[in-house]
Amino acid sequence: MDLTAARRHAVRLDLLDPLAHTRDGFRLSDDVVYLDGNSLGALPAAVPEVTRDVVERQWGCDLIGSWNVNDWWDAPRRVGARLARLVGAGDDEVLVADSTSVNLFKVLVAALGLRPGRRVLLIEPGNFPADLYIADSVGQLLGLDVRRVEPGDVGAALDHRVALVSYSHVDYRTGRAHDMAAITREVHEAGALMAWDLSHSAGVLPVRLDDCDVDFAVGCGYKYLNGGPGAPAYVMAATRHHGAMRTPLPGWTGHARPFALEGSYEPAAGIDRFRCGTPPMLSLLALEAALTVFDGLDMSQVRQKSLSLTGLFISLADDVLAPLGFEVVTPRTDAERGSQVSLRHPQASAVVRALIARGVIGDFRQPDLARLGFAPLYVRHVDVVTAVEHLVAVVTAGEQHDERYAVRTTVT
Repeated sequence: MDLTAARRHAVRLDLLDPLAHTRDGFRLSDDVVYLDGNSLGALPAAVPEVTRDVVERQWGCDLIGSWNVNDWWDAPRRVGARLARLVGAGDDEVLVADSTSVNLFKVLVAALGLRPGRRVLLIEPGNFPADLYIADSVGQLLGLDVRRVEPGDVGAALDHRVALVSYSHVDYRTGRAHDMAAITREVHEAGALMAWDLSHSAGVLPVRLDDCDVDFAVGCGYKYLNGGPGAPAYVMAATRHHGAMRTPLPGWTGHARPFALEGSYEPAAGIDRFRCGTPPMLSLLALEAALTVFDGLDMSQVRQKSLSLTGLFISLADDVLAPLGFEVVTPRTDAERGSQVSLRHPQASAVVRALIARGVIGDFRQPDLARLGFAPLYVRHVDVVTAVEHLVAVVTAGEQHDERYAVRTTVT
């Protein structure tokens, strides 16, 4: 399909899009094509007003009384319950707290404690580096054998020694989506537990943690959930583990009686024992406001639009970008694709910077990947075509060789 025909097709798809109205829930300039929601989501329109109220009224006027009168204390559970509905978990199984890395540490240690005598932790070699670092640290602290095993090879690696498997639902580099149900079932059949990182799937895929019998999960709040830079993360633990799991970070807010201020720790009941320190109320309440964009949405429709956007981009990449040296590394099969498309190119870093200068925002990942995230709530089909048009223009004009783009920025 040539780009002229593609634009006409994209316009028709956008006119028929049942989610077209959701873009109005974000503050986005029509001069920008934002394809980096897989790294930092766009600003939901509801957030500035809520944040202003939190600062000026709740903090400024109600002061410390806001812990009670504005229900700050229960916000980690309240926002957790809202998130639970997006990831297919029970309201009492999800808590908003800390960062993804901190929550992963808590989950790994807690889960490993539920399988005493098993001394092996499996994690995928291509996982996000923080997940690898945390897993290796846990292994060193507990004297465990941490093995890096591809999700497709997990069956052969499972035996009576494996206590826990920890994978990302969607690969952050390639956008490959793993079969959560099948892998979790295989892990359970071997007597091990399963933990998933949902950072690149929650908000764009219909995640069904309870239906898949998942034991634990973590995820961040600032990507497809649009909670803002540094938004707090979340942790999920299946109800069946609540009584036995133990957190390695027994903070005061996770105590059974926080304001009794006792000298010894007694864990709170259920998911609350994963609370640690005082929650960051400004960012937590911003995340709560951001999540309202999902109110009333059918996640199967969100997924269908995601597949439509990424499918159109891949089709155009094959027809138009491949002759210019681009290679699609994201799976073409719908069931194996998240909501991003990654392109391999020898000058990927410079190409991305040139693209950003043109108002099409994506990002770069080592060693040679241009990542483009397609957040269905605000990305349109015409944006897909515009992005491809600019990619063609960049490479045709040789803009990637411009010295302005030779030096990489600190954040890529």
